[in-house]
Amino acid sequence: MKSTQDLSEGRLADAWAELQSHSNQGYALHADAYRLAFADPEFLLRRETRGLRMQLEMLKPESEQHAQGIENTIVVFGSARFPSPEAAQESLAAAQASGDTQALAQAERHLRNSRYYDQARLFSRLVAGYSKARPAKEQLHICTGGGPGIMEAANRGAHELGMLNVGLNIALPHEQSANPYVSPSLNFKFHYFAMRKMHFMMRAKALVAFPGGFGTLDELFEVITLVQTRKAKPVPIVLFGSSYWKRLFNFEVLIEEGAISPEDLDLLTYVDDPQDAWEAIRSFYELTP
Repeated sequence: MKSTQDLSEGRLADAWAELQSHSNQGYALHADAYRLAFADPEFLLRRETRGLRMQLEMLKPESEQHAQGIENTIVVFGSARFPSPEAAQESLAAAQASGDTQALAQAERHLRNSRYYDQARLFSRLVAGYSKARPAKEQLHICTGGGPGIMEAANRGAHELGMLNVGLNIALPHEQSANPYVSPSLNFKFHYFAMRKMHFMMRAKALVAFPGGFGTLDELFEVITLVQTRKAKPVPIVLFGSSYWKRLFNFEVLIEEGAISPEDLDLLTYVDDPQDAWEAIRSFYELTP
């Protein structure tokens, strides 16, 4: 006879398997009145239980990170579309062989932007190298959105030095999975952007934003707003790639129009070198070399 634990596990597994089967066959999902509430996925996916799902997305990553000693993070944002130099070179070779001018232009752009991948990787190695020699409570762990591109580069740098690193991935309509360098036990997936962004800030001791698109901008301005309004403690906000950021935004216009105060721009630090990014954080907290 199976143990109580085995029976419980079977019920949970059966519940999710039944949901998947119904979904695959296009059947409507109806809650089972007799099934235990926490083992009833149809019930948990109802509109009325959204608050519970949000609570779970808060609790699961929080408890797992706390259990593994992840208390201080350096959050790295940046484009998911900037490949590694190796991948960019392969794409360029393929484009050159194809004779497709559009593909060639795109491959050349990817190669140009791949330098940011290397720089994010090197920055992460600096953080990991510092932390590896420190007691657990003083360690700084790299945290990213867990995806490809700049996120992969940052996770990769920490992984290469044997340091735990965090990935906060998001479920999207198009297929997305975590990059292979996120520590498996710290590889989380979210449904709600709001909960994901909250987790970014809960342990963040600094933000380093590499060039990126809408997602990067959304996350960046969320942090700037939280710090500016003092809803979050002051942290270094480092914009890596000064020419990119200054070409993208003319923040002086906000001052000229009275939309922000001149001192608000002191929240931002522009850098173009991984060492300078690390020094900005190290000097902010007066960390010993």
